Amino acid sequence: MQLLLSLAPAFLAITPTFAASPEEWRGKSIYQLVTDRFAVANDSAPLCDTAARKHCGGSWKGITNHLDYIQNMGFDAVWISPIYKNLDVVTKRGEAYHGYWVKDFNALNPHFGTEDDLKELVKALHDRGMYIMLDMVVNHCTAPALPPAFDFDGYFHPFTDASYFRPPTCWTNGSMELDIMQNCWLGDPILPLPDLNTDQPRVVDLLYQNVHDIVTKYGIDGVRVDTVKHIRSDFWPGWVKGAGVYALGELYSNDTDFIAPWTQVIDGVTDYPSYFYLRQAFSKAGGPIQPFIDEMSSQLLKNAMTYLFIHDGLPIVYYGQEQDYNGAIDPSNREALWFSAYQKEKPMVKYIKTLNGARKAAIAAPKNFLTTPLKFLAVENTSFAVSKPPMLALLTNAGNQSHNVTWSVPDAGFAPNETLVDVLSCEKVEADGHGGVNVRAIGGMPQMLMPALIAIQGRALCPDAAKTIWQASKYKKAPKHSNEQLQTSMASDRDRNLVSWMILFASLAFVTTFRLRLM
Repeated sequence: MQLLLSLAPAFLAITPTFAASPEEWRGKSIYQLVTDRFAVANDSAPLCDTAARKHCGGSWKGITNHLDYIQNMGFDAVWISPIYKNLDVVTKRGEAYHGYWVKDFNALNPHFGTEDDLKELVKALHDRGMYIMLDMVVNHCTAPALPPAFDFDGYFHPFTDASYFRPPTCWTNGSMELDIMQNCWLGDPILPLPDLNTDQPRVVDLLYQNVHDIVTKYGIDGVRVDTVKHIRSDFWPGWVKGAGVYALGELYSNDTDFIAPWTQVIDGVTDYPSYFYLRQAFSKAGGPIQPFIDEMSSQLLKNAMTYLFIHDGLPIVYYGQEQDYNGAIDPSNREALWFSAYQKEKPMVKYIKTLNGARKAAIAAPKNFLTTPLKFLAVENTSFAVSKPPMLALLTNAGNQSHNVTWSVPDAGFAPNETLVDVLSCEKVEADGHGGVNVRAIGGMPQMLMPALIAIQGRALCPDAAKTIWQASKYKKAPKHSNEQLQTSMASDRDRNLVSWMILFASLAFVTTFRLRLM
């Protein structure tokens, strides 16, 4: 969120933020979690029935206690649930464990902890050189019933009566018409979400003031904004300016033409168009790749898209993916992570750590990785290559039939006869005399090629291969590598290809595989 043009009240304790701009966030990798389901303060691992839609006890202190787990995977930013006080009754839709059913914009959610607990979490992240991203709700509040069964007076804060809200004359019902989305209520008669009337200057001022106060008081580094499309576009520049930090907006749509204008009023948007086509291409062996390539190529050619679409963005992994949680639609995608015991030896945990390490190595290389547009190469029926120097990702959805897949990429862009390494298998690959590559797929697995002398700078990447490569190079002394060699086996071929793509492209996708969070 981002709001307010005036200064925060003088009595607020202002904690310096680590980052404020898209440029400062550009090289980060984000781990998204649901606060109630990630970790409890005392690690007691209480029972948690996902389908029951009830509070399970996760807290800010629980997150603080498990930052080693997140950082070990290579993430340097954490995205947490909204922090506002929520509707605190049992509804026919369950309880507000997720944080999105806001009642009071001026109070914290007591289920997640105290003000000191939140400040402690932010400080612990900053002490590690990590960022915090806060999920925020701006468009609406949540009521237990419709009027007249529900009385607005004194219920919401600071919006204390019905005059702050649009009248409940219509429901959005999933419409993509702007007039309906921005003037009707979300929710339904069972659980109505009263729509704040952002046509009123007093409502706008309060929202701007609120986001500014939250960001400055707690030292928030970035914000993710819920339901951006449900508020008129000219509201957002002032909100973003008021927050003063990077703002990532949720725009749930597969239509790039619809999303494009919003990139002009907010710093970044979640890349749902890519997500829908990725899911189609990799949800089963032999899924259609060409529609994905066509859609992505179309995005890259549209000048209206911001650099976050055509150049780079932030990879976001939704919690539980690393522990092979299957997810599904709400509430099945909000499982309790403590049942996994936060295992660090799981194949996907190590795999994500490898991908984050590879991306960091690419960022550190003198190749302008973050600002170089990606290119699709060697597109076939079940395979393609993605070039974003100094990386070349070789992806396939052929599954068990991948023994027939060979990536032939004559325009790979490497130096003639350059020694490369696939950071996912730690196998060496030699570029040909023109800098191209010809590689056969093995077991349906993707490959991510980098110049060996760049890859091994990451030290955690392929230490055994690094030693061999350095000994064979012009350098006489190999660097020390204390990390054990990373395994690359995974439970699912398609997940591996998909995560590889998302880390490489680093577009602002909401999730990296099929753990979909829906409201």
